[in-house]
Amino acid sequence: MSTADEVLPARRRTGNRRRPGNNKWSGARLVRRLPWWFAAAVIAIGGLLWIYPFLWMVGASLKNPLEVFTAGLSLLPEKAEWGNYSRAWSDAGFGKYLINTVIVTVTTVVLVVLRCAMAGYVLARQSFFGKKVVMVILIATLFVPTGYTIIPVVEISQQLGLLNSLSGMVLALAGGAHVASILLYLGYFRQLPRELEESAVIDGAGFFSIFARIMLPLANPVTATVTLLTFLGTWNAFFLPLVFSFSRPDLRTLSVGMLAFVGENSTDWSGMAAAASISLLPVVALFVLLQRYFVEGIAGAVKS
Repeated sequence: MSTADEVLPARRRTGNRRRPGNNKWSGARLVRRLPWWFAAAVIAIGGLLWIYPFLWMVGASLKNPLEVFTAGLSLLPEKAEWGNYSRAWSDAGFGKYLINTVIVTVTTVVLVVLRCAMAGYVLARQSFFGKKVVMVILIATLFVPTGYTIIPVVEISQQLGLLNSLSGMVLALAGGAHVASILLYLGYFRQLPRELEESAVIDGAGFFSIFARIMLPLANPVTATVTLLTFLGTWNAFFLPLVFSFSRPDLRTLSVGMLAFVGENSTDWSGMAAAASISLLPVVALFVLLQRYFVEGIAGAVKS
């Protein structure tokens, strides 16, 4: 056997030995990772506490009315009562309420996105007299409670003959200031380079053409964020839909339809939990689809 053949196995044996300083779970490395594990544990516990009410509601939707109170904090029902969902969907009329909510929410989201995008674009890219005054007024409306605006909105809608209609409900919900959405678009449009508009003007594009074909498509992350925020606010709106459907029960939305489970002497808690679970499914699905764009939109808007 040659000298090289004798040395090679020795080197292999030496290389296979684990050096003391390379131990993955050495004491020093474990101590350095302790803060990370502690933070992960705190976040996990916080996440469980945050999601527990939702899980309890889903569990309550499968319990009978007596078990809702006797089971305490237990999540799993003794026997699944799927009839709660059929009772909420058919008997309480939540099928009709869901259609009304979808119509109102989708229309409101489209109007709010277009209006806020145009307002944010003008405030970010155009110079005009009174621009600072408009900004001050918009920011000041953030401190006005929502309840103070219901009475004038109802009076205007009544004078226009839109009080007991879905179109009036949509205009009332979409006609608010929506300052946060405008500021998101403003912050995003402000950081875009001016060369984009200058090149489009040289090619003969007008104001609306630049906005619709260039600026608005570039603001997709903000549009997703505004869509999600408006969807959540409109889907869960209660006071305005209640007023606009007070004399027209067939125009109720899901949030107002929850009142159908509240009687004079008792409340159908299991049916209400089933109805709430039904109403939350579209919200959860939309958030899962748009969560990445939601984070990008917030980050892009506040970068400037």
